[in-house]
Amino acid sequence: MIKIDNASYRYPSSGKNVIDSFSLSISKGCVCGLLGENGVGKTTLLGLVCGLLRPTAGSVTIDGDEVFRRNPDTLAKVLMVPDEFVLPAISLKRYVQANRSFYPTFSQELFDFCLATFGLEASIKRLDQLSLGQRKKVMLSFAVASGAEVVLMDEPTNGLDIPSKSLFRKIVAKAMDENRLLLISTHQVHDVEQILDQIVIMDNNRILLNDTVANIADRFAFEYVPQSAIADDALYFEPTPAGVAVVRPKNEYDDETQINLELLFNAAIRGKLVN
Repeated sequence: MIKIDNASYRYPSSGKNVIDSFSLSISKGCVCGLLGENGVGKTTLLGLVCGLLRPTAGSVTIDGDEVFRRNPDTLAKVLMVPDEFVLPAISLKRYVQANRSFYPTFSQELFDFCLATFGLEASIKRLDQLSLGQRKKVMLSFAVASGAEVVLMDEPTNGLDIPSKSLFRKIVAKAMDENRLLLISTHQVHDVEQILDQIVIMDNNRILLNDTVANIADRFAFEYVPQSAIADDALYFEPTPAGVAVVRPKNEYDDETQINLELLFNAAIRGKLVN
């Protein structure tokens, strides 16, 4: 479990807390989407969870161990795929040999599956010469195959073409089990909404929504209607080419509707939802 307890963090150059008295708990066994507008601290939060940053107050723990202490057993449980990164001028084989020892449950079989799914060759000679999309596929494949119990991904679909985004969802579904937690911070909500089990929407130091996809589907109805058909109980609506997109409380007569994650997000940041 990730537990963030009244954590604060400020970058030395800013003098202002990016994260301030922030609390959140996420259990294993799920794919969790971390959503929020630019600048609310999502990437900083991931840095705190993986131990790259030390909270200036409060605590961030994985299974009860403070991550910033960088205990080897704790670090073996967590891996982060950042949005921007460089890869060394070495072969893929050497890269895996150098890094797999940090993750005792690394699966070569799963790694080979991910490479094959993404259409990558295991014989890549120079990682630094790959395109952005290819580098992202390598890092995502290694993260999924690492066996790390907590995998953090910051904008994982940036740089991927449309077919590769679908393949990304396939490898996530292949790799997830009850002992793993995948936390995805993204603005590309349509790329991941089909694989999420839990959704956290944050706004600076507030949690606007923290719920499972199943509960959200039980609580809200999402629909497209003509302007004249917007119900009085609509929580939020916005015009689209397909009609007016509406989110409203679900009643006992409603069939289950597909969650519109972008609409849910817009409603949450405008204060139209009650967590």
